[in-house]
Amino acid sequence: MIGSDYVLEAHNIYHTTEVDTGGCFNGGGQSALVLKGVHLTVHSGEVMAILGSKGSGKRALLDVIARRSDGSSRGQVLLNGAPLTKSLFQQRCGYVTHACDFIPGLTVSQTLHYTPTILGGYLKSSKVRQVLADLALSQVSHKKVENLNISEKRRLAIGIQLVRDPVMLLLDEPTQGLDPLSAYLLISILSNSAKKTGCGILLSLEKPRSDVFPFLDRALFLCLGGAVYSGGTRAMLEYFHGIGFPCPQLENPLMYYLCLSTVDRRSRDRFLESSQQIEALVERFARETPIPEAPINPIGSGKIPLAYGKPGELKVWGILYLRLLAATFSCGYAGMKALFLRLLALPATMGLLWLFYGQTGDDAHGFFSKGGLILSVLALSYGVGIWATISLFPPWRKRFCQEYAEGLYTGATMLIAYNTVSIPFSFISSAVAACVLYPLVLDPSNPDGMTFTYLLVALWTSFMLAEQLCVMFLLVMKSQLNAAIATSYILIVCLTLASGTIRSTKGLPGWLQENAKGVHTKYASSLLHTATFLGRKMNCTPANGIVCPQPADFLMERLGRPNPQETTDIAASIAFALGLCAFNMILYLLPMPRFVRRKFRE
Repeated sequence: MIGSDYVLEAHNIYHTTEVDTGGCFNGGGQSALVLKGVHLTVHSGEVMAILGSKGSGKRALLDVIARRSDGSSRGQVLLNGAPLTKSLFQQRCGYVTHACDFIPGLTVSQTLHYTPTILGGYLKSSKVRQVLADLALSQVSHKKVENLNISEKRRLAIGIQLVRDPVMLLLDEPTQGLDPLSAYLLISILSNSAKKTGCGILLSLEKPRSDVFPFLDRALFLCLGGAVYSGGTRAMLEYFHGIGFPCPQLENPLMYYLCLSTVDRRSRDRFLESSQQIEALVERFARETPIPEAPINPIGSGKIPLAYGKPGELKVWGILYLRLLAATFSCGYAGMKALFLRLLALPATMGLLWLFYGQTGDDAHGFFSKGGLILSVLALSYGVGIWATISLFPPWRKRFCQEYAEGLYTGATMLIAYNTVSIPFSFISSAVAACVLYPLVLDPSNPDGMTFTYLLVALWTSFMLAEQLCVMFLLVMKSQLNAAIATSYILIVCLTLASGTIRSTKGLPGWLQENAKGVHTKYASSLLHTATFLGRKMNCTPANGIVCPQPADFLMERLGRPNPQETTDIAASIAFALGLCAFNMILYLLPMPRFVRRKFRE
């Protein structure tokens, strides 16, 4: 419940941004003025609709108020007379787009409960129950989010914001894609919630129905960036009647005046005529309803009591960690998929190698076949890491992009929580996979804990390196397939040049041999070669001048060194994997580039 009255004001808003001109490449648009002197006022407990056709500037206005716009803006946006900064908006307001991205495997109640807020314990549980009841979601509170219909998902997205108890809530096209009954239910719920909690609601609508008119307290009609009308819905009918445009009986006033403020593009003459009429309406509204200069509160945001504020980084990390665990151990397809990819996928793929290398002996042919085994182990470890990451990480990446825009946490916090779950799972999975491979790669009659460690380190660091490479590419690539292709290309080059299995390292040019020292594959392959060949005796009898090669000969020929360097290989393999984890945290700490924000907007 909002304790005091709040007023959101926007005065004389002008906004210039880049518009899409239909070019082949992103960023090929031209700058255009999309908002022209727009003003609005919303009080606590009110619902205001921004009405306009596509391209009228509805989203641009919401972005300017939310401080998420990319272009240049001028004008004043005030909350209780204080400038509404980005930090203040993130702390006390909420913004919901029509894109509904949730973490699969979580229930509706868990999704709300694991929303980062400063509330905890009983207070948060009580708030979640209240929001579920207000949004008519109590009956589906234990339902998985992936099984919700679009109306329930839209209400859940609103609930995520209401849990944080905002004083103003912005919604971009909340009824888009909904059937008439669901749209009516959503608007009525928003109206009741606004009256009950005192939260001011500002939403955009493109095709409003007549049955939502009673729930709207204020309306703003936009066309080509200009305001045709802004004010109370009751005064709206009187205003348009006074300027010669009365609404016919039995007509939907919202749609009637929306059509009045929409450019007719059916012909050139109608386009010119409607454009001139709309320009006249915009000028007349600006002339007949002068807006006084908005006062600026010199105290700044001190006039705004921060009821709940922003949770600390440690608390956010704990919430994200619990959210990850809940999604991983959930009952259902998403949870089973996560457990399989995190725990069983790597041992299962390594078990497949028994079909091809189970009968490999220690003769000359077997020694050469073990080179193919080493290549298969590395390639499958990389492949499973890519598979697991592109399957599990994108939903978290999408959720991060939304919550990052709300200022809830940084990318480093998200990655620390993700890796805190992923690294132990990958280590356990690699240990099980090493047990599966142990009789195949090592000599079961002569067990050795150190050589088993070499195998474990090679598997674990290979999986982690592929995972972190995918995470790095998924920061800037929306398509999981593109990220997988980019990661695979890099790792295939590394396998070709540095593994010593496809081409001998000794046979590479000197500059390539030196560069191969800078990739993880060389050290992981060296550990596998050491575990496979060192200590084995070849079952070979010299005959007809043929000299049987020794294991050291294989190491020299393939890796360019006759003696193993296990300590260096272990340290370098782990350093590459953990170093890339640290690099990704730094990368995710940097401000998101403009093209990335646009890419993950929807």
